[in-house]
Amino acid sequence: MIKLVFFARLREQLGLSEHRVTLSDNLTVQALVEHLIASDVDSNAGRGNSKWQLLLADEVVVAKNQQVVDRYTFVEKGDELAFFPPVTGG
Repeated sequence: MIKLVFFARLREQLGLSEHRVTLSDNLTVQALVEHLIASDVDSNAGRGNSKWQLLLADEVVVAKNQQVVDRYTFVEKGDELAFFPPVTGG
């Protein structure tokens, strides 16, 4: 099982703070998000885009086990992925 955690605007837009995914194969972060999108579209046939598509935005930062990673990093059972928008300040 992989734990997905969402912060700030992403949490608000998705309507949840975390989600758990069970996969049989190790996937990249990108492939995992694409899997979520495909599963959502299949289960909501004809209802438009998947809510998970917002995770594909270039500005979304991903951390695996509290280390920032790119989308081509492999995810394994037991990992935690955190998705968050870039931090801004002034």
